[in-house]
Amino acid sequence: MTHLEPQVLRPILLTHASQLLTLRGGNAPRRGAELRDLGIVEDGAVLIADGKIVAVGKTDEVAKHALAKKAEAIDCTVKVVLPGFVDSHTHPVFAAPRLIDFEKHIAGASYEEIAQAGGGIRASIRGVRESSTEELADRVLRAFVEMAAHGTTTVEAKSGYGLSLDSELKSLEAIQQAAQRWPGTVVATLLGAHVPPPEYRDDPDEYVRIVCDEMIPEAARRALAKYVDVFCERGAFTTEQSILILRAAVANGLKTRAHVNQLTETRLDVFNQFRPASFDHMDQVNDADIAALVNLDTVATLLPAANYFLGLSTFPPARKLIDAGVAVALATDYNPGTSPTTSMPFVLSGACTHMKMSPAEAISAVTINGACALQLQDRKGSLFPGKDADIAIFHAVDYRELSYWFGVNRCWKTLLKGREAPVTDR
Repeated sequence: MTHLEPQVLRPILLTHASQLLTLRGGNAPRRGAELRDLGIVEDGAVLIADGKIVAVGKTDEVAKHALAKKAEAIDCTVKVVLPGFVDSHTHPVFAAPRLIDFEKHIAGASYEEIAQAGGGIRASIRGVRESSTEELADRVLRAFVEMAAHGTTTVEAKSGYGLSLDSELKSLEAIQQAAQRWPGTVVATLLGAHVPPPEYRDDPDEYVRIVCDEMIPEAARRALAKYVDVFCERGAFTTEQSILILRAAVANGLKTRAHVNQLTETRLDVFNQFRPASFDHMDQVNDADIAALVNLDTVATLLPAANYFLGLSTFPPARKLIDAGVAVALATDYNPGTSPTTSMPFVLSGACTHMKMSPAEAISAVTINGACALQLQDRKGSLFPGKDADIAIFHAVDYRELSYWFGVNRCWKTLLKGREAPVTDR
């Protein structure tokens, strides 16, 4: 159960932060050495009014602002203050965890073997199809609240476990309903093209037609999604099918993103015509596509929690991508089968320990670059006057502690557009 009591938005003054990470420096995706520049202010302060950031700087300087005298002061001594995390890849619309799949993973079955046996994505279909919109919305809302408790303020939320016209639209409606009850920011994505459902296993092209001719137009007409995603992978959708789906998205006024290169290599240049906001997973990306991404605004979103949960020995090639100059983001990939975590700090830890990103690079990847992966960098991802007051405050004196401590939640407060995050008692 969640408690979403209305709050009166009064000015707030955060003071005396041990480190204030402003991420100042513009709204373009960070690349290379830029990822390590967190714009740190010691003894930092942030002044907030009407859900927006008014002033950022040293406590003594910000306290002189006329509005500061009317503000509620929150002492952030021995705290690290930074932009709220932007989780740019999640799958929150499901009815139950996939515990049988979990045991099979432990026993040594691969992702593909489990899917071929009827598990994986298809195992979640029945629960979503049989659940009401309200039941799904309640579950999605609980996930959002849990994410906020770990410092997340903006979430991309995908459908993708209904895999029929009615159940995919129902999933998007559930996301919409949950978003209306949560003070954070939610970006909805239609992932009807997750895998072909069992009834179209022998005729996937017909399912692609339904996605293109029925699902996408209806989601666009009802303004239920901003993006269309597709899982281009062996056992899911071919490159040719994925092109048809992304073309339909653009034709219906929706933006694009894509699951690619998770298990097998897929050429990315064929998708660039659709100007995808993000290519996600990227474990098997080739050198030619890395070189091309350097000159594009498309963000490479890496999902190390999935590799961890699947017990893989390899992780997305973060160092290779960053050193080449590709814009990299990190996200949880929250889902019931391969990444059942809502914790962005856990992702930070995994990115550092298993992908050899520096703590500073990882923080840039979950703030400003996560915002760029959702094309929200004008409002999110850094602490700058005029931006949304989305702020995470951690019990720490040094930002590196956010990646260092794992398995515990050190988030002290999360502000979503100036409102303190609601809590859950589940």
